[in-house]
Amino acid sequence: MIKAFVRRLTPWPIISFYHRLLAELAAVVYGHPSEKLIVIGVTGTNGKSTTTSFIGQILEHAGHRVGWTSTATIKVADKEWPNDRKMTMLGRFQLQKLLKEMVGAGCEYAIIETSSQGIVQHRHVGINYDVVVFTNLTPEHIESHGGFGNYKQAKLELFKHFSRRRHKVNPSLKDGLGLIPKVMVVNGGDPHAKDFLACEADRKIAFEVDENLQLTESGASFMALGVEMDLPIPGRFNVENALAAVSVAMALDVPIPIIKDAVVHLRSVPGRFERIDEGQTFTVIVDYAYEPAALQKIFDAVLAVPGGRLIHVLGGCAGGRDVARRGIMGRMSGNTADICVVTNEDPYDEDPMQIIHQVADGARETGKKDDQDLFIVADRAEAIKKAIAMARPHDVVLITGKGSEPVMAVAHGKLVPWDDRVEARKAIHALWTSPNSSN
Repeated sequence: MIKAFVRRLTPWPIISFYHRLLAELAAVVYGHPSEKLIVIGVTGTNGKSTTTSFIGQILEHAGHRVGWTSTATIKVADKEWPNDRKMTMLGRFQLQKLLKEMVGAGCEYAIIETSSQGIVQHRHVGINYDVVVFTNLTPEHIESHGGFGNYKQAKLELFKHFSRRRHKVNPSLKDGLGLIPKVMVVNGGDPHAKDFLACEADRKIAFEVDENLQLTESGASFMALGVEMDLPIPGRFNVENALAAVSVAMALDVPIPIIKDAVVHLRSVPGRFERIDEGQTFTVIVDYAYEPAALQKIFDAVLAVPGGRLIHVLGGCAGGRDVARRGIMGRMSGNTADICVVTNEDPYDEDPMQIIHQVADGARETGKKDDQDLFIVADRAEAIKKAIAMARPHDVVLITGKGSEPVMAVAHGKLVPWDDRVEARKAIHALWTSPNSSN
């Protein structure tokens, strides 16, 4: 509370200088570890964690040692663990320490999911990026950034920072001058692509999903680098993530046959369109989608597969931010799902029921009726249990907002252990494997 009070009283230029100073100091303290790695930065609104993981998996398939940090997981060579910090981009000293650990573990590549809020707080300063990736841009964190324009500029700042930093020298990966080239990879299908491509780089790669894309319930086939590739993970959005990773691998001189074989073996990121299969007669999917554009992509993927009803469990976005988004999410759910179950998510210091009712009001605007096809269940475990109890054969229970996050942020800075996937499995076993179950 005291820290927040002091922050409100301090002019932003002073806070900004403080953040930058800490970032520079952290890099000095840990010996500028980014200078000893090929650093890949991934930014955008959606798909950052999956793209980060896909890049890492392809590079590992090619025989390289890799480290990464993302919203979902953190990895240093052979060791990987969930990110339980509730921070997409770690703090300055934590991040520099992690990069140093990657160097010590013999990693050649570091992949950093780089968030807009992290950029505003200068956490990227002190990191020399060699490759930057832009996935897409849709409205998010608008209130905290003071408008979409500021949000976009924060993303662009990573590309400008990347352009300003000097080239590294690496005899094993050089352009003929002994310098590692600066490469940008951009989703050419995004309306804002041209602004990112306008930044300086030695090489610019723009990718787009091929019109002959073939989607199935279990994966997709698409063209990249002149060859057909098979992705064992469903959803057009995952094809976009895979194309970004393929483009990075190509820029880093990974042979096309190795890239093609790596794509076939890609694993989905925990909590990203993750199916929970405990032998039940309906489908349960857990996904991190917590903003409208991401949620729409999940809806598109779910509705592309013929089935029964869609039962949607959703929260109200994190407390203290993006209030306008809550009604939008409720309306989207109300318009798309057959049954909506609105519950708690990450309230922080805000009244959880206030958030829940703002989401539910959006669903009511679409015609959803309380206790008929709209249910308010504040306890998230009970909400998941209720959704699964209502499921019939061939239905889809979609649980969004937290994915694989191992904690829930509640009042007074407390992080409570949590996992949507664990709760879903508990509910399935309690309701569908019980000897007395009527389902």
